[in-house]
Amino acid sequence: MRIALATQDRQRVDAHFASAKTFMFYDVGPEGHAFLEAVQFDNTSDQSGQHQEDGDDRLAAKISALQGSALLFCRAIGGPAAARVVRANVHPIKLPVDEPIAQVIERVRIMLKGNPPPWLRKALRDGDAGEERFVDDN
Repeated sequence: MRIALATQDRQRVDAHFASAKTFMFYDVGPEGHAFLEAVQFDNTSDQSGQHQEDGDDRLAAKISALQGSALLFCRAIGGPAAARVVRANVHPIKLPVDEPIAQVIERVRIMLKGNPPPWLRKALRDGDAGEERFVDDN
């Protein structure tokens, strides 16, 4: 499962979605994980999540970067941004405190190894279904 982590320092999930300087991407499975890539962003909002009103869509590049990810871990995400992330078939997860990336990855790995919670089972199903998940079965 491909996951994305919003970070300022590349060590912790410590960034609001809109203000993240970097998304770190990992492939996580029950038996281990692998670093995939880091995507940097120049056009970010301030850490409070306040956006400048210059007509620029600051979130489009971030949402595009999430392509193929099942989960996004961040410290905060606004309602409209969360809706756009969900429409991109990515499940956003807000963490209550800054958390080391390694700790988040380990928690996902353990959940995958055991009995995943319903939201994670849905993310796994949606990711495995591909485009056919939009076909009406009736």
